Amino acid sequence: MIQAKIVETNLKFGSLSRRGETNRIVIHHTGSETDTDASAAQIHDYHINGNGWAGIGYHFIVHKDGTIEEGRPLQYQGAHAYQNNQYSVGICMTGNYNLAYPPREQALAVEKLTAALCKNYDIEPDEYTIFGHRDLNDTSCPGDNFYPHFPQLIKNVKGVL
Repeated sequence: MIQAKIVETNLKFGSLSRRGETNRIVIHHTGSETDTDASAAQIHDYHINGNGWAGIGYHFIVHKDGTIEEGRPLQYQGAHAYQNNQYSVGICMTGNYNLAYPPREQALAVEKLTAALCKNYDIEPDEYTIFGHRDLNDTSCPGDNFYPHFPQLIKNVKGVL
């Protein structure tokens, strides 16, 4: 398997539903007003206390320096893309990519993680399996400065596989 080093977080969750099938990957940005690099624990706390969810909705958080933190356990449905959580994995890049551009280390970590997930779940990487959040819901996520790079991201993921 393609290796992507993932930092364990040991977050505690409320009741979660298992995800039966995995056939797509959805990429997000945190979209904070100040382009901050929030931790998985901070996002977890916000999703619990701000949204009333069982915990962080994303399966992975990718930081600006390329560090990847685990979020919601992979075997469970996420809470990141309305009406698409039952068969998708959610990757969230920290930062607001309507205001800024993702650092190279972060973009490369997203590619590596996406390739590992495609390999793990036998997903053929293309525009029907790798999505920006905006492709599925009414949002600007994952940002106007990152979204145009999706064709290259998909091409790079295919190249790794």
